[in-house]
Amino acid sequence: MDETKQLIVVVEDDAGVRLALQRLLRASGFRTLSFESAEALVTAAGASNASCLVLDVQLPATSGPMLYAQLGRHRPPAVFITAHDGPATRSEVANAGGKELLIKPFIARDLLDAIARAMCAAKRP
Repeated sequence: MDETKQLIVVVEDDAGVRLALQRLLRASGFRTLSFESAEALVTAAGASNASCLVLDVQLPATSGPMLYAQLGRHRPPAVFITAHDGPATRSEVANAGGKELLIKPFIARDLLDAIARAMCAAKRP
């Protein structure tokens, strides 16, 4: 495994979407880890080495924005994804510190661009 590749961690409860995201990211040159819930990510301490997180907003139990807020100050940048756009969702993501939100279905290029923007913004002082 090439350790120089950046690690993208996906948290998505829909197994088909999770697998599709992993395939896209791997084909785009990233290493990936994926989890079906926020709790699974926390249990595995999966966010600690991530370059970026891709978080579904509507996860069972702990939502994507709740998870991101709980990760604290030293968290990787994140791209949030949702099928349920609206002012409440946008507010929840923004209040958790999220800057990137994509509405499902989205095209692959939009996700890759959002990841690049999120990682670039995280490098700025």
